[in-house]
Amino acid sequence: MTAETQTRTATAEAEAEHTPAAIIAALRADVLAGVPWFRALLAAAGRWRLPAERVDGRQYTYLVGGEAFDWLLLAERLADELHDLVPEPEREALVTYGHAPEGEPLDPEEFRQLIGPAKHRAHLNYWYGVVVEEALQLAVEQDAHKEIRCRVWGNDRRVDETVFERIYGRPRETMLAEFRTERGLPQSGVIGLVELREFTYWLFKYRVKHLDPARVASDTRRGLAQLAALEALRRPPAAAASAAGTHDGWEHR
Repeated sequence: MTAETQTRTATAEAEAEHTPAAIIAALRADVLAGVPWFRALLAAAGRWRLPAERVDGRQYTYLVGGEAFDWLLLAERLADELHDLVPEPEREALVTYGHAPEGEPLDPEEFRQLIGPAKHRAHLNYWYGVVVEEALQLAVEQDAHKEIRCRVWGNDRRVDETVFERIYGRPRETMLAEFRTERGLPQSGVIGLVELREFTYWLFKYRVKHLDPARVASDTRRGLAQLAALEALRRPPAAAASAAGTHDGWEHR
């Protein structure tokens, strides 16, 4: 066997180890061998290479904008493959709320090591670029609704346009049209979840690039505060006391 053939064979074998089927098989084997399922799942996420896939008619896009990693979407995909090995309440807590199983505390550094530094950086891109951006929009939307309720004559102006003009300085439809033109997408009257997340990440990058840095920082803090308020409403006291890693956002979708 020539050196070139050996290299091609080794490359093919390495690639085979990183196919979804191989990663899922290894994940199940680890859990059956006694590895805590959440840590095994994160290690599997660290080995995952597909940025997107379609499974049973559902589109999974794990990498938004080519650089923002939705780790909880991948966690949901992998957890579904463990449906017979993981208690349903624990799986549901992870998929729905991003909560680690009780009794498996995990600090941010361990999380970073398990999924790998590159995916962790991409995860933070998603955290700030999609999750926090959505929370900022929600906070401004709530303000707009309060103002409308306080006006004697009301206001028929679309709330989402008010939100976009307050945050980004431009109407939503104008920005959506620009986003779609830039990406070569059709100018449709509807927007699906995958495109919405891409658009949200694009808006985050627009805000960082075009707006005053002090305003960007202030708005980001506002988004983080909105997320903290939402988390306080939905998290049971016991879970709040035992949660780990909240300061860098790894728990959240």
